Amino acid sequence: MKDLAAYLNLSPSTISFVLNDAPGRSIPEATRERIRAAAIEFNYKPNMIARSLLGKPMRSIGILLPVLGEGYHSQVLSGIGDLLMEEGYFYFTVHHRHKESLIKEYPALLQARGVDGILAIDTKLTSALPLPAVLIAGHTTLPEITNVVLDHEFAARLALQHLYDLGHRKIVYMKGQTVSTDTELRWSATMKVARELGLTVDEHLMIQLAKDSTSPEISYSGIDHLLERRQKFTAILCFNDISAMGSIRALHDYGLQVPHDVSIVGFDDIQAASYHVPSLTTIRQPLKLMGSTAAAALLRRLEHEALPPLITVEPELIVRESTARLGARHKAPTR
Repeated sequence: MKDLAAYLNLSPSTISFVLNDAPGRSIPEATRERIRAAAIEFNYKPNMIARSLLGKPMRSIGILLPVLGEGYHSQVLSGIGDLLMEEGYFYFTVHHRHKESLIKEYPALLQARGVDGILAIDTKLTSALPLPAVLIAGHTTLPEITNVVLDHEFAARLALQHLYDLGHRKIVYMKGQTVSTDTELRWSATMKVARELGLTVDEHLMIQLAKDSTSPEISYSGIDHLLERRQKFTAILCFNDISAMGSIRALHDYGLQVPHDVSIVGFDDIQAASYHVPSLTTIRQPLKLMGSTAAAALLRRLEHEALPPLITVEPELIVRESTARLGARHKAPTR
């Protein structure tokens, strides 16, 4: 910076104000352009470690998430990344596969690398974090933590009312994996709405997803097991769109068609949902919006703004090809 100041015959403080985009200093635009051009010419790069030692913000964010893959997590991450990019922030992502040891270790490691705050997606936290943080689908009460969550009771009402209005009463209910932060809240909301609609929840028509995977295989064995036991049902309420796709495949392998024989409702509205055959009726979580909302909230917290502990977003029912009115065409499953 001193070299640039000497070269341009300007003070180091003027160079610093321009290169750090510091507010509150009136510097002619022509001078700013000279400084930026010289910085490019001499390949000037700010020393972020030095900024940290001076107590200045690093303009970087750490992101915790279970997996780096397609679907739910990638769309939330996309919303985060777009907002941070617009605001001039850099970000690190670390995935933990729901391993408790890594969830506990990563925040301190990110802090050591100079991040200003942390965003956590679908991550079960049990203790306070060392930095300002916002959680997406965290469902945890911790000091100075804001949660961005979906209204799961409204989501359950949209899904079950849709199936109810189509005449479906024998419904398979799918519960998510225990590692998912949404599982218990969504299940309790679903059971509450089912009772209010007078729907019988048959324990023989319940499926618990077990495998920690983002593949459609997570639901295949559960549906396969119901079909092997000749259980009768006309609809499946799936935990997410991925499990809806696995369910459709299992039904197909038994010679059953969706929605003519069984209606399917997914959850999330991932990008593949509208291109799957049949296209999925699903509950849309505004995943990118949830990501950008959480990122914006964290930047406000970094500016010392007070935030509520909970920011709720609304779901939407998207009706496509995988649901239909209950009719006479329901055949027994045959391999």
